Amino acid sequence: MRSRRFIFPIALASSLFPLLAVAAPAPASAFLSAQSLVSASSTPGNAYTAGANVTVTAPTGGDLSIIGGTITLAAPVSGDALLLGGSISTRAPIFGDLRALGGSVRVDEAVGGDLVAIGFSVHDATPAKGSTFITAVDAAMTDGAEGPVIIYGNNVALAGHFTGDVNIVSSGSVTLAPGTIIDGRLTYTAPEKAHIPASAVLGGGSTYTNASYLPAGGASHALAVASLGIFLLARILGALILAGLLAGLFPELAEAVAARAWSSSGRTVLLTMLLGFAAIVATPILLILLALTFVGLGIALLLGIGYALLVVLAGVYAGILVGSLIARRFEQRERARWRDGALGMLVLSLIALLPYLGMLVFVLLMTFSAGTLLLLFFRSAFPHEDSES
Repeated sequence: MRSRRFIFPIALASSLFPLLAVAAPAPASAFLSAQSLVSASSTPGNAYTAGANVTVTAPTGGDLSIIGGTITLAAPVSGDALLLGGSISTRAPIFGDLRALGGSVRVDEAVGGDLVAIGFSVHDATPAKGSTFITAVDAAMTDGAEGPVIIYGNNVALAGHFTGDVNIVSSGSVTLAPGTIIDGRLTYTAPEKAHIPASAVLGGGSTYTNASYLPAGGASHALAVASLGIFLLARILGALILAGLLAGLFPELAEAVAARAWSSSGRTVLLTMLLGFAAIVATPILLILLALTFVGLGIALLLGIGYALLVVLAGVYAGILVGSLIARRFEQRERARWRDGALGMLVLSLIALLPYLGMLVFVLLMTFSAGTLLLLFFRSAFPHEDSES
């Protein structure tokens, strides 16, 4: 009966079933989360870990995914590794592919497959057996590579033995260490020629394209695409972390928002959306009017801070709402968990990328979340005025 009373969330959750099926963990998978986490137990299957500081000291039999502030991988991974964090260090072999996104990325042990590293600083100290793709302000490869290499960066430093072609787009300097060997061809675009010592060996020769700080043609397009990709990944990653933290730290609030959407009638849902829409649209006008007077300026400042907080929370809880509705619809679970927030925000972020329809879905969920949060905060502040929904 509840499903009939609320068509909107069930229709949305049902339309996302294929994504849920892809994201559902295998029975052998392990989920770990904590503010400071040391994973010392081996995992036979896939492992999913999140925390402010994450250290892995036991082998992983399948794929490994980590989201955290500081990530240290000190045990081998049999499958692929996906690492998203501020500071990333791998000190054990990864037999599959490695994909790392962070502020500082350092790879000190072998990678059996492809290596993709994006960050402010990337240091690869071991040759990857597959292809290598690096985007960083400062990029260094100090032990060569066994496959083709593509680097986008400012300052690029190479050392060791490279068995394939090396392609570089640099806005700063390109430097080869003494004794560097490149069996393939070195192709690079930079403002000035690379520093190539006499002891370096370029088996396939080199091709230099001068670029006055900004590359032209295809290189410029590739950099633009890479920059856009970094921005989108950073935005989605930040939203995932925030949604997971809020859902994990305040599960009762997440459950209250989801319960209002799940059990309320269509009329109540519509009125809640209208309340949220009115608050989001009308508040800026009120702030401008208050700021016109000296007395109202202070009130406008305080109200503006509250308005900004409401908009941020409404956007985050829109994603948490999606994850909670998916959990209620397919797992029959009302208890909110951190991964509900992360999964819901990921799904909502992907939907938001769709033209027109994605933005419409996001606005509807955001206005509903804003209206629900206002009602919950009001009833918390004035419990004696509590009334039925």
